[in-house]
Amino acid sequence: MNVRVGDIIKLENNQFVAADILLLCSSEPYGLCYVETAELDGETNLKVRQALSMTSDLGDVSKLMDFDGEVICEPPNNKLDKFTGTLHWRDNKYSLDNEKMLLRGCILRNTEWCFGMVIFAGLQTKLMQNCGRTKFKRTSIDKLMNTLVLWIFAFLICMGVILAIGNTIWETCVGRKFELFLPWDEFQSSAVFSGFLTFWSYIIILNTVVPISLYVSVEVLRLGHSFFINWDRKMYHNQSDMPAEAHTTTLNEELGQVEFIFSDKTGTLTQNIMVFSKCSINGQTYGDVYDEFNQKVEITEKTTCVDFSFNPLCDKAFKFYDCSLVEAVKQQESAAQDFFRLLALCHTVMPEEKSEGNLVYQAQSPDEGALVTAARNFGFIFRARTPETITLCEMGRAATYELLAILDFNNVRKRMSVIVRNPQGQIKLYCKGADTIIFDRLDPSSEDLMYATSEHLSEFAGEGLRTLALAHKDLSEEYYQVWQKKLHYVSTVIENREEQLAALYEEIEQGMKLLGATAIEDKLQEGVPETIACLNLANIKIWVLTGDKLETAMSIGYSCNMLRDDMDEVFVISGLTQLEVQQQLRKAKENILGLNRVSSTGDVEKGDMSAEDSVFEETIISEYALVISGHSLAHALEPQLEHTLLDLACLCKTVICCRVTPMQKAQVVELVRRHKMAVTLAVGDGANDVSMIKTAHIGVGISGQEGMQAVLASDYSFAQFRYLQRLLLVHGRWSYFRMCNFLAYFFYKNFAFTLVHFWYGFFCGFSAQTVYDQWFITLFNIVYTSLPVLAMGLFDQDVNDQNSLRYPSLYKPGQQNLLFNKRQFFLCTLQGMVTSFLLFFIPYGAFSVTLKDDGSDFSDQQAFAVTIATTLVIVVSVQIGLDTHYWTAVNHLFMWGSLIVYFAILFAMQSDGLFGIFPSTARNCLSEKSVWLVILLTTVVCILPGLVVSFLRVDLFPTLTDKVQ
Repeated sequence: MNVRVGDIIKLENNQFVAADILLLCSSEPYGLCYVETAELDGETNLKVRQALSMTSDLGDVSKLMDFDGEVICEPPNNKLDKFTGTLHWRDNKYSLDNEKMLLRGCILRNTEWCFGMVIFAGLQTKLMQNCGRTKFKRTSIDKLMNTLVLWIFAFLICMGVILAIGNTIWETCVGRKFELFLPWDEFQSSAVFSGFLTFWSYIIILNTVVPISLYVSVEVLRLGHSFFINWDRKMYHNQSDMPAEAHTTTLNEELGQVEFIFSDKTGTLTQNIMVFSKCSINGQTYGDVYDEFNQKVEITEKTTCVDFSFNPLCDKAFKFYDCSLVEAVKQQESAAQDFFRLLALCHTVMPEEKSEGNLVYQAQSPDEGALVTAARNFGFIFRARTPETITLCEMGRAATYELLAILDFNNVRKRMSVIVRNPQGQIKLYCKGADTIIFDRLDPSSEDLMYATSEHLSEFAGEGLRTLALAHKDLSEEYYQVWQKKLHYVSTVIENREEQLAALYEEIEQGMKLLGATAIEDKLQEGVPETIACLNLANIKIWVLTGDKLETAMSIGYSCNMLRDDMDEVFVISGLTQLEVQQQLRKAKENILGLNRVSSTGDVEKGDMSAEDSVFEETIISEYALVISGHSLAHALEPQLEHTLLDLACLCKTVICCRVTPMQKAQVVELVRRHKMAVTLAVGDGANDVSMIKTAHIGVGISGQEGMQAVLASDYSFAQFRYLQRLLLVHGRWSYFRMCNFLAYFFYKNFAFTLVHFWYGFFCGFSAQTVYDQWFITLFNIVYTSLPVLAMGLFDQDVNDQNSLRYPSLYKPGQQNLLFNKRQFFLCTLQGMVTSFLLFFIPYGAFSVTLKDDGSDFSDQQAFAVTIATTLVIVVSVQIGLDTHYWTAVNHLFMWGSLIVYFAILFAMQSDGLFGIFPSTARNCLSEKSVWLVILLTTVVCILPGLVVSFLRVDLFPTLTDKVQ
C-alpha cells in the first residue's frame, strides 16, 4: 500500500496502523478507538484514542471526500509520547495532541473501523525514527585475531627476508665452490636473484605459521558452544515450554567478558503482574493477619483468603487476607467506601464485558489495573465508561457519575485527579498520587491523619511495596463553573499550553482531605534479586532502562535490591532544561568526588579526571544510585553533558533511567560502548527494546508477554531473567576460557612446528629444503594435532558449573581480558619458538656425537627428520594434556588416538609393503635405541620448564581459580 502524507485511510479491527495518522472518526461513540501499543512501548494493555468532536461524525465516505482540513505540526521526531499540532478547518483552529494520533506499529483493537489522515509516513514515522541500524557484531577476540594474523604475516615476511639475505650471502661466499658439482643455470647468474627466489620458496615453506585453518576451527568451537547453550536443561522453562536458544555462533566467548548489562523492567525483571496487598484508610491499616494473641502472622499459600461471595461480580483470582476491611465496607463506613469509590473512579482503565458479569479491565499500567480490581472485589465495580460518564455498581446499586474533567498524570505532577458529579448532584474531586505530592496539598484538618498515614507508608515501603496516597475534595457549583471556563480557554491555547494547564490543575488541587494510602506488590520474576546480587558480585554493572514512570522504576529497584535504604544517597535527575540537568549532575558528582576535585566551571579537572578517576571509581567505598528521567536524559545525552553523565553513572552502583524512548535506550548503550571500551549486553522482551538489543555488543531477548520482536532481533533468548546468570557465569565464562586456551595452544603448536624450518635453513645453505617429509607436513595439522585441540576447546572447564555460580568473582578475568591478549600471544609464541629451537638443536647435537649400534654415523637427513617429527608430535600431545583441566572420554580418544594414528602411519610408511612405494633411509633409525633416547630427552627438556613455571605460579601466586580447584 503506497501511503502518502495527506491521504485519508480506513483501518479495520486487528489491523496494524501503517503510518502516523490523525484519528478523524471511528465506529465507536464519540470518535473513540482502542489501540494496542506493544510494538512501541512494550505495554500490552489497550489505550484509548479519541477524535476531535468536530470530525467524529465524518463516518460517511461522502463527508470524508469534502474534508479539506490542513494540519500544521512539529517536524518528524522520535518522541512517542508527545505530538503538537493544529488543525485548520472551516475557519477554526483545533489543538492536536498525542491522544488524537494513531502511531505506526499500533494495532486497532475492539473497534470495527476508523478513518484517519496520514501525518507522517515511511521513515518519518515515530516508530522508524526510533529504529536503530543493524550492525554486524564481532567479538574483541575476532578483532585481536585479525591483528595477530597480520603480525604473523609480517613475521613470516621478516623470516623470508632474513633467509633470503642468508642465501644471497651463502651463494656469494660459499656457493661458488659448488659450481662444478651444481652448475648455475643462465637464469641464476646472480646471487641476488637466487636470494629472491629463495625468499618466495621460504614464504611457501613457512606459510604454516600463518594460521588460516584457525578461523575454521574457531567457528567449529563456537558452533559447539552454541549447541551447549541450546541443550542446557537448566535454562529450560517448563511453564512456557521455552528452551534457551543461541541465534548466533559468533559471540559466545564475549558472554564471558560482559561489564555492563542494560535491562528493560516490565516483563524482563517483573512478571508484569501486580497485586493489591495492603492499605491505610482513615489511620487504620488493613492487609495483615493476626492470631488470637494479636501477633502478626506470616501470610502463606495456606492462609485463609477473604470470602467475596457476597459480590457476584468479584474477580475470582483476587486474594486478600484481612477480613476486617470487608466488614468495614459492609458496615458502610464512609471513609472505607469513599476510599474504594475513588479507586473505581480515578483511573484511565477501559472495561470490556465479554459476557454478563464477566469483566475484563484494560489498564494502561498494571498498578492501575490492580487498584480497580481491588475496588471491584470490595463492592465498587467499575462497569462502563464514555467520554462524559463513568458507571459503577456500588454494593449492588448502579451509579452513574458525570465525568467533568480528567487532570492527567505526568512526571512533574506525580498525581492524577478526576472531577465528577455524583448521582446526588454534588461535584467531587478525587486525587491519587505520590504521598509527598498529596501531603503538600492537604487541608490543615487532615494533619493528624497525614502523620499516621505517613508512618503506615514507611512500613509499606520497607516491605518493598509500591504506595500511593488518596485524597478528595468537595467543589461548589459556582467555583467549578469559573474554573471550567479557565480550563476551556487554556485548552485551546497553542503556546505554553502545558504550563498553563499545570497551573490551573494546581489551583483546584489545593485543600484536599486525606482518605488513606494503597500498597501494591509488584511481582518480580522468580530469582531476579538473587540473579542481580550474583551478577554484581561478578563486577557486572546493571542499568535499568524503562519506559515506566520514575516512582514505578524506583519501586522495582527497591524490590530487586538494586536500590536499598542503607545506600548513602540516591540521586534523582529530573531537570526540565539543560541548565537544570547540568547543575543536578554537577551537584551529584560533587557529593561523590568531593568539591576539591571539581572546578568552578563544573568540569572535572583534566589532570585529575584522566589519571585518577578510573582508579577512584574502583576505590569508592560508599554506595550511590542514580535515577534519571527521560526528559532529563535527553539533555544529558547532548555532547557537552554526556561525559559528565557517564562519569557520574559509573561512580554509582545502580543506574535507573525511566520514561525513556526506544531510541534513548540505544543512545545510552552506545554512550557506554563508545567511551568505556567495555562489553555491553542488553536484555529486553518488547519491540521497544529492539534498538537497544541491536546496539549492544550482545542482545538477549526474553520470550514473555510482549510478542517475539525482541527475541527475533536478539543474539540469545530464553524465558526468564534468572537464566542470564547461568548464560554469563557458566556458558559465557567457559566459552571465553576455552577459546583463550585454544588460541594460545594453537599459536604455540604452529610456531613449534614451522620454525624448525627456519633453524634448519642456517645448516642447509638456505636452500629452502624442508626438514619434514611432505606427508608429515600435510597430515600434521589435519590428522595428528587437529582433534585434541578441538576437544579441549569444546569440553575443557577449569571449574564446574556449580562452582562457577558459587564464586562469581571467577568471572572477572574475562572482563579484564587476562586469559588471552597481546601479552599472552607473545608468551605462547615465545614458548613455541623455544620449543622449535630445542626440537632442532637437541637432536642435531645428539646426532653429531651419537653412533648407531653398528658403529656408523647418523648421517642421513631423513632419520633426522623422523626424529624431530616424532618428538614434535609427542611434545605437543603432552603439552595439550598438561593444558587440559577437564578430561572426558572424547579428550582421551582424540589425544591417544592421534598418537596411535601417527605411529601407525609412521610404521606403515617404513614397513616392507609400503617401503618400495615410499623409499626412505629413515627405516633403520626407528630400531635404534639412541634415537628413542634422543626423543625422550628432547620431550623432557621441552616440557619441563613450562611445567616448573606453572607449578611455581600456582604455589606462589595462586589465582581464585587455583584456590577453587
